[in-house]
Amino acid sequence: MAILLALAVLAGLGLGSQPPPGLLEGLGLLALGALARRRPADWLPLAALVGVTAAVLLARGAVLPDGLLREDLAIQGRLVEVTEEERLTRLTLAVSDCRPLAAARPACERLRRVRLSAFEAPPLQPGEHWALTVRLRPPAGFANPHTFDYEAWLWREGIQATGYVRHEPPPQRLAESAPGLREHALTHLEGRALPPRAERWLAALTLGAGDRLTADDWALLNASGTTHLMVISGLHVGLVAGFALLLGRGAARLATPGGWRLAVWPWWMAGVAAAGYATLAGLEPPALRALVMALVGLWVASGRHAPGPWQGWWLALAVVLAIDPLSAWRPGLWLSFLAVALLILAWQGRPRPRGVRGWLWALVRTQLLLAPLMAAAVLLAFARLAPAAPLVNLVAVPVVSSLLVPLGLLGWLLAPLPPLSALCWWLFAHLSEALARGLEAAVAWLPLWLPEPALVTPLALCLGLMALLWVLPGLAAPLRATGSLALAAVALSLAPAGIPPGQLEVRVLDVGQGQLVELRTAGYRALYDAGPRFASGFVPVSVLWPPGQRFDEVIVSHDDIDHAGGVALLAERHRVGRFLAPPGEEIGVPFAACRRGDSWERDGVRFRFLWPPEETAALSSNDRSCVLEASVGGQRLLITGDVGRRVERAFLLEAEAPVTLLVAGHHGSQTSSGPQLVQWLTPRQVVYSAGRRNAFGHPHDEVVRRFRGAGSCQWSTALDGALTFRLGGEAGRVVESTRPLPWRRGGVGADCLALESP
Repeated sequence: MAILLALAVLAGLGLGSQPPPGLLEGLGLLALGALARRRPADWLPLAALVGVTAAVLLARGAVLPDGLLREDLAIQGRLVEVTEEERLTRLTLAVSDCRPLAAARPACERLRRVRLSAFEAPPLQPGEHWALTVRLRPPAGFANPHTFDYEAWLWREGIQATGYVRHEPPPQRLAESAPGLREHALTHLEGRALPPRAERWLAALTLGAGDRLTADDWALLNASGTTHLMVISGLHVGLVAGFALLLGRGAARLATPGGWRLAVWPWWMAGVAAAGYATLAGLEPPALRALVMALVGLWVASGRHAPGPWQGWWLALAVVLAIDPLSAWRPGLWLSFLAVALLILAWQGRPRPRGVRGWLWALVRTQLLLAPLMAAAVLLAFARLAPAAPLVNLVAVPVVSSLLVPLGLLGWLLAPLPPLSALCWWLFAHLSEALARGLEAAVAWLPLWLPEPALVTPLALCLGLMALLWVLPGLAAPLRATGSLALAAVALSLAPAGIPPGQLEVRVLDVGQGQLVELRTAGYRALYDAGPRFASGFVPVSVLWPPGQRFDEVIVSHDDIDHAGGVALLAERHRVGRFLAPPGEEIGVPFAACRRGDSWERDGVRFRFLWPPEETAALSSNDRSCVLEASVGGQRLLITGDVGRRVERAFLLEAEAPVTLLVAGHHGSQTSSGPQLVQWLTPRQVVYSAGRRNAFGHPHDEVVRRFRGAGSCQWSTALDGALTFRLGGEAGRVVESTRPLPWRRGGVGADCLALESP
């Protein structure tokens, strides 16, 4: 039944996320079949299937309708989370009421959770109820290769719209927050004389207050592979349950020496303690998942129904996903279940360790078996590898589980006795500081590694196979050793495929309403523009690459904030050979001038500027834009910045035609891409670098029809995400979109049509 129930829940997740035609009719037939069999055992998996399918469908259907985009909405709700960033405050609101202010607009009463930005907001506290006037948009994020998927994060967090708070009418507080036990505990903790890091770690380890950790804390934990120790997990809830069970069984043995082994109440006491601790930690999804797994583990360990460990594993998976279906899209869920599955596999059929030596060897063996498989899973989920993790966890796991967590929890239990509580937390502070210094030393010795994206999957496969070689029973030791050495040799020999000489890779990145194009040859890397900087201060270039990248040149078309917004961050975090910009512009860093006629060649690819001229004083900022042409073989790239039609006509005769790839001027505005340019260049591929649901209507219908009349294949970062093209030889026919669209697969014209009608 456990396996059947889990499979039913997983099927419900699949049906809800990708509903096939006739889904409701099919579920109805299944229900009729189950009722006809008159076997109640069949009803539970069917109920799980229907319930999970309905939950996922309702979550999909609760997303803000497109008809409410840029409309004023009056909403009321409870503040779940409040984060302050200088003048900006970010809010997560649990919505209780929503209505559009204008008549004849779609309803929004299905909204349950939204994420908002508020500028210069009044004092806000989690738990307060507010009435706000907001403008919302459906959840969306940038789509770029090998980067954080913000849209997927919004989905798995259950956030159905994002937007900002309007100042008129002003926000109104409806009810003060009613601090719960967790809030009182955090307030009490703030009044203790603890070092800042010890206070943050104590709050995270014992109260699940991960939001108290700083960016430096998370960076250290990620680099050392110990993030799993600093959140409320099955380990912490299990420790609380185990401690309560130990106390309960000890009390039972004293009360009933002859029948204490049969006493049921110690197991109930352990379950209640685990539930109370998870509730104190806020019952957020990680804590809820840990509680369910701990309760299932207690039920399995109690031996009342003697289920095997695998039945317990399947049952826990079914219960967790049935309670919180959206957790299926959280990598942490599968990391935790994968770790438990590996432990079951590693210890199934083995005797329980005896003595200190036996337990120490069990700890070392467990960590060594877990290390490669968890490294593979983290690689696939987060594209990072912590080389120090296997060694660090040998020390960090027993220190955290056997010392830090018990000391932290004991300090809370002894809170009515301040001297004893202070002693526990004093020891906690010194141990946590020693652990942090050890983690810093380990990370300095073996820093976090961010492999090339092309290496992530093969490396993860090698590590996963290596783990299975040592975990699977029945394999001979020489086979394990030989296989591990062979896999290690394969992993060390992996190298990313480079770009052959005589080819140019062009990637038009999705940065919203702005522009950023990456150009790469075999030994050359350049950027055209630096992307926008938004009113909130967010710069999209900050999430595209890890710090320390090398760019030979950064060409800034002109100093508008949607093209030059990321210049300062590029100069601060990366190594840039030189910046180029038009004469007369101010981009915040020293730069060389781009001028008509300047040219250079790299790896068989010729670059040259077609604009601006020597004198630019009479030109507007848009019309000064650097116009770049790149030629490789008989194929050409042209990027025109924001120049208008008059300037297009001025450089048109210098441009070589036809053009293989054109990045449309001014994001597809009707002020650019004039008839003369389109007819003379007849570009094969056209890309609009525009924001999703942008307020300017880019690309303009007139421009789209003009290129369609010329037979051009048209793409938009707003719809397709980042687009990658390869010029040179036959490579010019290769196009990769980060957000593949189903409607592009049909129709005529090499999947190029239907840009106006998605």
